[in-house]
Amino acid sequence: MSLAQGEQAAGIDETAVGAPRVIPARYDWRGFGFETRQIHSGELPEPGHGSRVTPIHLSNAFRFDDFQQTWDRFAGVEDGQLYSRHLNPTNQVAERRIADLEGGTGAIAVGSGTAAISSALLGLLESGDHFLSTASIYSGTQVLFDRALGRLGIEVDYVWDWRDRDEWERLIRPSTKAIFTETIPNPKNDITDIAAIAEIAHDHGIPLVVDNTVATPYLIRPIEHGADIVVHSSTKFLGGHGAGLSGLIVDGGRFDWAATSRHYGLLTDRQKPEVPSFLERFGTEHAFERYLRLTAVNDFGPALSSFNGFLLQQGLETLSVRMDRHVDNARALAGWLDEHPIVRSVDYAGLPSSPDHALAERLYGGRTGSVFAFTVPGGLEGARTLIDNLQVFSRMTNIGDTRSLAINPATTTHLSFSPERRERLGIDPGLIRLSVGLETLDDLIADLDGALGAVAARL
Repeated sequence: MSLAQGEQAAGIDETAVGAPRVIPARYDWRGFGFETRQIHSGELPEPGHGSRVTPIHLSNAFRFDDFQQTWDRFAGVEDGQLYSRHLNPTNQVAERRIADLEGGTGAIAVGSGTAAISSALLGLLESGDHFLSTASIYSGTQVLFDRALGRLGIEVDYVWDWRDRDEWERLIRPSTKAIFTETIPNPKNDITDIAAIAEIAHDHGIPLVVDNTVATPYLIRPIEHGADIVVHSSTKFLGGHGAGLSGLIVDGGRFDWAATSRHYGLLTDRQKPEVPSFLERFGTEHAFERYLRLTAVNDFGPALSSFNGFLLQQGLETLSVRMDRHVDNARALAGWLDEHPIVRSVDYAGLPSSPDHALAERLYGGRTGSVFAFTVPGGLEGARTLIDNLQVFSRMTNIGDTRSLAINPATTTHLSFSPERRERLGIDPGLIRLSVGLETLDDLIADLDGALGAVAARL
């Protein structure tokens, strides 16, 4: 929608010379293509100078027009800025954009992916509560669940086979108030069927929280498969350039908080008899996002810098272009590694040799992202030799960068895990995790071929 169209829709008479120009509250980009929406959705015209790029609002607080507006903002009667910990105009554009791309009703930007996961879960859980998670999730998330949430009196159990309905049923308790999973787990690329897990969650009146970091909404949109809340470490593919930390929480706006027998008191109950609850004020579509912004996110303060919010917006504008190249390179590398004579195994769901191949074809058309793993012979020494002989691949713990990255999980991301837990998760000493970037494919193959040659020479 053009500016002129927006003004006409708002009832502006463009022929009246000197008439005030009323800026529409926001443009509605529903019905436009993904690529168009990743560039335009959520932004507002900048009235001061007509800047085409969203300005960076480096202000920790914002002036109110008068006494009444101050009161109304704090009472929640009027939307708008209070303080940058709560809402920042720069970050708000990224929030609206990711909500649009994921098919949600609202979103909140925070300081990191870990902040997004912890904020979402702290909005659902309190001391004495319990939640479930699939076992094959990012190691840092497991540490958050076991250590940080455990210290708060929140218990977690892990489901090792998400396909086993009986395992879910055995672990769900009356105190279970959330289920968590990832679309494409890191590092093993052992994908999950969100619709199947959502069915179990909803049969028990439990909201499903899905981490969509590795897939991004370009490859899959979990809300369309039944997820209720989506989280991202937007530090990764959404930002895409390894330049700034950020996290996002997206409200699907579909979970029936009033109907479930599980109690989410701060969201559904009146805290004062005369003050409507979040659910009464904002309805099912917006209750969780508004509630979370004004409680867990505001109270614990995982605020996103507006500069990093700006970097996130810049990354979102090129998401589809980058993801196509990421996935094309990853699929080619996975296939090449699968045929390499000394590579013991490749964990990429898009390969015909993967046990998840049929699911990968159905959900992703075989394009299951660009973070996967392979195993070299020689255990830790084999891994050491390969890592030390890489030149194009960077030795880094990040993923989703434009650059290709490699790391040995057994000595880094999963180092704190017991040997028994690493073994059960399939974290072999010789496992190498790759995050495949945007470089020339032939250069990536040559780099890995040289490193694998060095491994072969040690055998």
